[in-house]
Amino acid sequence: MPVYRLGPEPLFPPPSEAEPEGLLAVGGDLSPERLLEAYARGIFPWFDELPILWFSPDPRYVLRPEDARVGRSLRRALARAPFDIAFDRDFESVVRACAETPRPEQEGTWITPDMVAAYTELHRRGFAHCVSAYAGGELVGGLYGVSLGAAFFGESMFAHQPDASKIAFVYLCRQLVTWGFHFVDCQVETPHLVRFGAEPWPRPRFLDALERALAEPTRRGSWSAAAGAAEA
Repeated sequence: MPVYRLGPEPLFPPPSEAEPEGLLAVGGDLSPERLLEAYARGIFPWFDELPILWFSPDPRYVLRPEDARVGRSLRRALARAPFDIAFDRDFESVVRACAETPRPEQEGTWITPDMVAAYTELHRRGFAHCVSAYAGGELVGGLYGVSLGAAFFGESMFAHQPDASKIAFVYLCRQLVTWGFHFVDCQVETPHLVRFGAEPWPRPRFLDALERALAEPTRRGSWSAAAGAAEA
């Protein structure tokens, strides 16, 4: 299948035309308009150097927030409440920590300075959100992603203390259940998210679910006050 080169307009080819590993298009930019159009079509950027690469993998790993599995040891950690959890606090710091935290399974990072700037602008416009964990006032874990309709598109997470990102993710899932979100898009398989219950969906199933989720209103703006009552 061809890999498309994007022009100046924020337009994408159909996701069904992606290569077997999910690569659909190259080029374009990270403007808010293009990013929002991409997510609304089941496409996301993933690259470590220019040109920008755009993906729509098949299968797609997805988690229904109400089905998130919390193991015994994590339940015990939640009961101890070792961290203060906040929504939409220190967004840019969370993204930078995701970029800078070493990961055993990969070399380097795909979260480039341009990506940090792009998602920070999405956050400023009320479409990107974070959940962060603090110990003694210090940021020690968290995650961020994009929200459209009743879908949350997870981008990355980090932890500087054990269970910090896991606990932040549990808080996110519980809040998304309260708000009636349909799913968390985990994009591709990772052992971490599979343990939480992420499962592979064929692309047509994911795109159908995405269409239904996008029919719901977007919870745009800061989630800091609205999510303040989230319970562990």
